[in-house]
Amino acid sequence: MEFISKELDDYISNHTQKEPDYLYELNRETHLNVMQPRMLSGHFQGRVLSMISKMIQPKDVLEIGTYTGYSALCMAEGLAEGGHIVTIDNNEELAELVQRYIKKSPFEDKIKCVIGNAMEVVPGLKREFDLVFIDADKHNYINYYNMTFDKVRSGGYFLFDNVLWSGKVIESVKENDTSTQTLMELNKMIHEDDRVEEVLLPIRDGLLLARKK
Repeated sequence: MEFISKELDDYISNHTQKEPDYLYELNRETHLNVMQPRMLSGHFQGRVLSMISKMIQPKDVLEIGTYTGYSALCMAEGLAEGGHIVTIDNNEELAELVQRYIKKSPFEDKIKCVIGNAMEVVPGLKREFDLVFIDADKHNYINYYNMTFDKVRSGGYFLFDNVLWSGKVIESVKENDTSTQTLMELNKMIHEDDRVEEVLLPIRDGLLLARKK
């Protein structure tokens, strides 16, 4: 489902700050050579992630779901002095591409890529995060939220991508559609969780931003 017309989407993109050259190249290479390029945050959402990071100025960021590294590079733009990002993905095949573009950016020493299952990696991370961005397998979103909650400082933020799921969250859900079911449960759970305050943003496929009280 497209939420706005292509003409309006083009207008929005044309009136949004351009992405850096290395992100433009990564965007293009992802679309040319990588399966499911729609998973890429892309120009507009990437600038949103950059702006959110610049407003929060996080010292420590955790990303679950690296894909080709575009979103991590966007969030790195707003890191506080001495800040770092840990980004986790289980796709070894994309590791070379991710590292190549990290090296092209100014943030080579600020982004640590971990190849592995986030459900196994995250419990071993012994640090407190200012921002957690979750953009991986949808059926584990609730597990990721519960697993990372105590690792986020008071006043820290959660970001979830794809929470509108092409509009499926307001349609009749098929019994075997576990991804849509999980996203609907997550949106409801966070809305009712008095430990956070949240806003669901209709940006691209839906961004849920929640602040830990």
